[in-house]
Amino acid sequence: MTDQADGIFPAVCPLDCPDTCGLLLHKEKGKIVKVTGNPEHPITKGAICNKVRNMTERVYDPERVLYPLKRVGPKGEGRFERISWEEAVDTITGRFKELIRTDGPESILPYSFYGNMGVLSVDGMDRRFFNALGSSQLDQTICSVAGNEGWASVMGFKGGTSPEDTEDADLIIIWGGNVISTNMHQVVLAEKARKKGAKVIVIDVHRNRTAQWADWFIPLYPGTDTALALGVMHVLFEQGLTDDEFLRRYTVGHEELREHVKLYTPERVARITGVPAADIIRLAEMYGQARAAYINIGNGLQHHDNGGMNVRAVTCLPALTGQWLKHGGGASRSNGAYAKLNGANLARPDLRQNPDARVINMNRIGEVLLQKENPIKALFVYCSNPIVVAPDSSRVVQGFEREDLFTVVHDLFLTDTARYADIVLPAASSFEGTDLYKSYWHHYIQLQRPVIAPRGESKSNYELFRLLGQAMGFDEAAFMESEEDMIAGALDNPTNPYLKGVTLEALKESAFVKLDMTPKANYLDRLTTPSGKIELYSERMKQMGLPAMPTYVPLIEGYDGEQRPQAGERFPLMFISPPNHNFLNSTFANLPKHQRLEREPLLQIHPEDARNRDITDGDAVTVWNDRGMYELKAKVTDLMLPGTVISQGLWWGGKERRQRANALTSDRLSDMGQGATFFSTVVNVKRQ
Repeated sequence: MTDQADGIFPAVCPLDCPDTCGLLLHKEKGKIVKVTGNPEHPITKGAICNKVRNMTERVYDPERVLYPLKRVGPKGEGRFERISWEEAVDTITGRFKELIRTDGPESILPYSFYGNMGVLSVDGMDRRFFNALGSSQLDQTICSVAGNEGWASVMGFKGGTSPEDTEDADLIIIWGGNVISTNMHQVVLAEKARKKGAKVIVIDVHRNRTAQWADWFIPLYPGTDTALALGVMHVLFEQGLTDDEFLRRYTVGHEELREHVKLYTPERVARITGVPAADIIRLAEMYGQARAAYINIGNGLQHHDNGGMNVRAVTCLPALTGQWLKHGGGASRSNGAYAKLNGANLARPDLRQNPDARVINMNRIGEVLLQKENPIKALFVYCSNPIVVAPDSSRVVQGFEREDLFTVVHDLFLTDTARYADIVLPAASSFEGTDLYKSYWHHYIQLQRPVIAPRGESKSNYELFRLLGQAMGFDEAAFMESEEDMIAGALDNPTNPYLKGVTLEALKESAFVKLDMTPKANYLDRLTTPSGKIELYSERMKQMGLPAMPTYVPLIEGYDGEQRPQAGERFPLMFISPPNHNFLNSTFANLPKHQRLEREPLLQIHPEDARNRDITDGDAVTVWNDRGMYELKAKVTDLMLPGTVISQGLWWGGKERRQRANALTSDRLSDMGQGATFFSTVVNVKRQ
């Protein structure tokens, strides 16, 4: 395809998004001129979001890094000079070899996430390189781990309702997710259900685009989702709306739960959550009386001190009314487990001579970089922009400012993070290489083959880490394997029956191959919980020091409806920083078109809170706490309950501008999985 100057070619959206859309790239004179959706894709069916529709501007942006660069100014200033790939590789491998000799391989840390969702980009040759190097290991916990653990504590296997089935639900609850901006094809399916008479309910702290689209929006205080779920359970049991036969056959702990939720009366839950008791009863009755009720569990409710418990409580609800046996009913958080690949073939952990090398939680990167004992001496960043996306960004910046920290960044742009690098390497876009894509929502696997040649001297992650591995003198066979060989190895996973028929050959013949979903038919009979059943009571949770049953635990940092801030409280407001519509985390935040669409960072503040601070719409305000400050304009609105302020999107801050939301957030870890607690943040606001 790279040799063809004109035509329309299949592709895959590489963004960290559940939809993993099928695309068509339109080429004229060797250049991509338009990105459209592939109407043949069975789920995405030609519809794409504004982010990927404008991907050509990202690929051809004049600010894109096209050649290796070496820092020539102070860290953070962003002054670099062009160097050759030979010099870059010699510099990196020379420094790594010296550090291994003087400080040991664990003085080197990779830092990455899913800026590109391609399997080879983030789970392939890069893993082989750092395994062979013997570096410290990164625990990638910044996004979904708390929710995954909460789900697994109830259901075991991390798979739920198939997307296609949800159009047959007659009640759809979107709980803690702005799906219009983050999972648009679930909205399409919900609209199909609506035309058949379904109702859509959104439960969130913010009346975002999705909440405005819903039939009923239920606002609540941040981090009180567990209490609301328990209040619904209380009503379901009290009114006899549970499926007792299902509970006896498929669950453990339902009798204990029945007694436990008596503590969570609608009146008490109303005081905690801010949701009126009548609305709690109405919600429970709608759920209990639905023919098939589906809950889409979003990312928002897990990014709290009690995030795992929030998801755990919501995950229990489908069992109470037997939704798992109803077509279109049930719930989903992530369906990625259906497409579990052969990770050992990809990452080659056998290359690591020190399997017990230290593991560093990525949420703690600021703290780790400032440690004096056994310090990190070299950092290799790719597919991530930690200075913008990691919590407690002021400390992250302090860590990156260390003159003795050798930092390499591989990216398409000179990000806020790349400005602190010693070496910046040009990254190829996803349309310039070969990769394998799976979805954590739908059931289709897709193959991306290069449509254009890499721009400038950019290299894919596969090419980069293969080159570095060879330069380090690592095992020849592991670093000579082709992309196709690696893809075939990844798909060769006999332990996963859902991969039956998904082969490299099949992917070459078709732009998308569906997983074999027939094993899902007896899903409930082979759950991977300790009991083999849905665990409403969890002995494992108890052994971990957590409540054995879903239990509301107030936030470490934050307030609920019962525990409001006291008079004179320094930081009386809860600060939430959810996604906006035109960025994906920090991706696209540097592009002029996307910036124009979002205009500027805004702090949404309730009229009551604004009035108490003499703030009017459009005022420049400062949001601050003991960790840092954030400067932006006020948007006075009642889109949330009083006491909560909202700033959507992660904006690049540059060197001078104080516009990083994560300057305010804590690197505390969640109750389950050691995940991020971005939304358990208290602040104050003042007019500038």
